[in-house]
Order: sequence, then C-alpha cells, then structure tokens
Amino acid sequence: MPCGYTGSGVNIVLISTYELGRQPFGLASPAAWLRKCGHHVVSLDLARQELDESAVQHAALVAIYLPMHTATRLAAQLIPSLRELNPRAHLCCYGLYAPMNVDYLRTLGVSTFLGGEFEEGLVHLAERLALSGEERLAQQPEPLISLGRLAFEVPDRSGLPGIEKYAHLIVPGDGYRIVGSTEASRGCKHLCRHCPIVPVYKGVFRIVSRDVVLEDIRRQAAAGAQHISFGDPDFFNGIRHAMELVEEFHSQFPKLTYDVTIKIEHLRKYEQHLATLRDTGCLFVISAVESVDDAVLEFLDKRHTRKDFLHVVKIFTELGMTLHPTFVPFTPWTTLEGYLDLLRVLHEESLIENVAPIQLGIRLLIPEGSRMLELEDVRRLIGRFDPQSLAYPWKNPDPRLDALGESVQEIAAAAERQKESRAGTFERIWKAAHAGAGRRAPSIAAKQHAEVGVPYLSEPWYCCAEPTRDQLVSIGVAKPSVKTVLATADGFV
Repeated sequence: MPCGYTGSGVNIVLISTYELGRQPFGLASPAAWLRKCGHHVVSLDLARQELDESAVQHAALVAIYLPMHTATRLAAQLIPSLRELNPRAHLCCYGLYAPMNVDYLRTLGVSTFLGGEFEEGLVHLAERLALSGEERLAQQPEPLISLGRLAFEVPDRSGLPGIEKYAHLIVPGDGYRIVGSTEASRGCKHLCRHCPIVPVYKGVFRIVSRDVVLEDIRRQAAAGAQHISFGDPDFFNGIRHAMELVEEFHSQFPKLTYDVTIKIEHLRKYEQHLATLRDTGCLFVISAVESVDDAVLEFLDKRHTRKDFLHVVKIFTELGMTLHPTFVPFTPWTTLEGYLDLLRVLHEESLIENVAPIQLGIRLLIPEGSRMLELEDVRRLIGRFDPQSLAYPWKNPDPRLDALGESVQEIAAAAERQKESRAGTFERIWKAAHAGAGRRAPSIAAKQHAEVGVPYLSEPWYCCAEPTRDQLVSIGVAKPSVKTVLATADGFV
C-alpha cells in the first residue's frame, strides 16, 4: 500500500448517495486503505443516514462514490451543499460514473476524478493533501482511469449503518433474513453496448483475493448476516476463482446462503457448475436478459439469444434453482408486439414471480461514453446530451411505446407503495400493454404463479432507477422543481 509519509493524516469524508440497498463496498474498501495509512475517515451512506455536517466542515477531502447513474444524479444535487458547508475542502468523485462525467462535475467544483481501481488513487490524493497542507492542488497526477492490479484490503465497514438497516432477503413461508454484501471481482470482460462498466474497464476485470472476500463475509456473519449478496457484475468472469470461492464459502459458512449475478452467455457456457452453486447455498441467480427479441439483443451486443435464455430457464427448472431475469424492455427498437411478446414469455415460462415489476418499465439509458453511440441508428435518433440528466434523450419512433413505458412505471410505483403482489401488478401491466396496442387483453391466471414463492431481496440491487423525490429528500437536497422519475435503467449487467 503506497503510504509515503508518516504524518498525522488528514480528515476525510467518504460519501455514498445510493448503492441499491447494500452497505457500500465503495466506501468500506477505500476506508480500509486510508485508515491503514493513518488518515481519519468518516464514511457516510446517505441512503441510510443523515449528512454529518460537522464532519464535512472539518474535512480536508470529501470524496463521493459514483457507481451508477442514480448515485451521480443524487451527488450532483448534494455537491453545492457540501461546498457551502466547507468551501476549502478538496472534492473528489470516484467510481464508474466519475470519469464519464468529468466536464459536468468540474462545473460543480469537483477537482479530482478517479475511475476503475480507485483505492490507490485515493491514497495518493490524501498523501498529497497531507504533504501540501492545502486543499487546492494542481492538476491531478493520478490517472483518470486506473486498471492496475491491487492487493485489496479487507473492507472496513465501521461507521456505516449496521447491515440490518439495509435490504433484507424475503423467503416466502420463512420470513426474512439479514443480508450482507461483498464483491469478489470488479470490472467485466464483456462489452455489452449499454453497460456503464464498459467505457471504464473496456473488457478488463479484476479479482479480489479469496482470503479478503472470506474475511469480509466472516465479519458480516459475526454482525448477523444470514445471506450474502455478491455484487460482481458477472460472478463467472473468472470461473475458477468463483467456484473455489463458493466451495470455501460453504465449507466455512454452511448456514449462510448467497446470490450472484451471471450473464446468460455464461450460464450456458458453464452450466455444468450450476448444481454446485445450488449445493453451496445459492438461493438465486440474477441475469441481465434485457430482451427476448433477437434483433434488440444484437443491438445491445449481449452475445446471447432468445433461445439461449429459454434454455437457461429450462435448466434452472430442472435443477430446482431460481433465476431472476432483468430487462431493459423499452429501447428505440421496441415494438408493441415485441413488448407483448415479452409479457407472454414471462407468463408461459412461469417467471412472473421472478421479475420485479419495475423491471418491466425500465427504459434504455444512454450516458456519455456509452458504446450505444457507436451505432449510426442511435446517433440519428438521440438529442443533444443533457448534463442535468447525464444522458442523451431519445424517443421511440412509435409514441405509443413511450406512453406505455410511463404507464408501466406508474403501475410499478403504485404497486410498491401499496405492497401489491407481483402477480396482481403483472396483470395490470398485461392489460395496460394490450390497451396500448388497441387490443383486448386475453385472460390469464397470473395469480396462480404466486402459489410458488421465490426468494428475493426487499430492495433488488439490479433495479437501477433515476432518483425519486423521496431519495432526494432523504439527503436533504430536494427542491420543488425536482421531477420524480422512477425507472430509467443504468444498463447495469
């Protein structure tokens, strides 16, 4: 670890605005590095706790973690308040969305941007601040994006809200379980066009050593975790690492269950390993299917087909495993018939309970740097980049699709507020979609699906949405003009 000085360290505040219901690994990991180098670190997860104004006022460095679009939108609303509290503090943004939005964030007063493997860069920045004694530094020498191989430290989660404050696992007929989370790898070796990981990692992924992962899990188990959610973009990027890890995980923590995220492509390629996942405590696998239309899948460069997806569904059924497919159903190429086809597939394959209703309203997000911009079709249909929304606006050639997308988002949001069943919500979306197509909705027995309950997280981490007014209020930065937008996807794999 590059600790190049022996001073008393500097006061540092690490902030996460949103991490999908999980205790932020993006705070806990750099906190371990910085504390080991003698710095005084306060970690604040504003999705679960209030802003510590005193800590900000006394900080030499305030670093904000930006792992996704929602977190970045929330951070943009927060940064003016941070500058008002402490005009002298050095502001840094780090994570996937930091290098993708440098120009806009710099107008807000951010000085340093760290993408990729950011821990070492944060240590170097803190060292420069400690040695200079000044908050205003010259142009950063740290790389904007670092893909170096790091020797990771065990995450330091002290100061964060307890894991019982985060999303919990709901097991129908068996109550709920406290959920911990960790990461066994970062980045991704795939190049899906809509994914925000790709502009930063460009096909590279990095392993977190097994000993570090297991020690992180051990500490969370001691704190009460009964289930672990692995946040890797694709758990099977390093298949040997993954399988050795789950075998050791089950050996050391036989009572703990877990979930992982794996591409359809990998679920097919490595299907011989799926039974081992099941037998080592994997309760469900999340997979970014995105669409059941092969033409759309080709545009997104997903490297799987409709046939592949249906094959994986069949294998999971035979193995008695649970698959949670996620989708980006509203794209420039979506048709009404295509959307109805998606709903029919979910019904016919008995997947209604496996899909969070908000997934049926997700709209393709095209951020700065997206590989979607490589497509001439996309460049023709998008509007000028909007720095406030951090995306390129687009409309479907059929305005009925945009109207339907808004309706589905409203149905899903109302269902969440009213705690409506997934089956009941699906029926309402089914009827709305057929009405949008000017058709009579065939009768379906969606509620029969509810008889077969599946385990799921109370705040599904894969549900990447624009910040709502409630989220903005929670960190004290909501304004009357802030519009609630419920479901524009991060395109997260």
